[in-house]
Amino acid sequence: MANNFKRLGATVVVADTDTALYTVPASHEAIVKSVTVCNIGASSRTFRIACVPGAIGTVVNADYQFYDVTIGANDSLIIKPDWCLIATHTILVRANHAEVVFSCFGDELDV
Repeated sequence: MANNFKRLGATVVVADTDTALYTVPASHEAIVKSVTVCNIGASSRTFRIACVPGAIGTVVNADYQFYDVTIGANDSLIIKPDWCLIATHTILVRANHAEVVFSCFGDELDV
């Protein structure tokens, strides 16, 4: 199993739209070490993060890790989840405004 430490994904969301931050590729597993949420706007915003066992269209309430969490204006939050994901699992993100930026870093493993 080869390790590949890297930025797994980054995205600016469309307001109130589920967005895939990272999907584990086929024949891989991933350990998500950090997720950064950055509000680049001058007003407080809310965000959601879910770990979905498949495509983002299959999200259910039990998949949410963070739901309508408030992040202050011009603020950042670093989450250190240590999520272990298998092939096709997706990290879904959503925010109430396009000024919220998400990125995640971790280890992608060949299996």
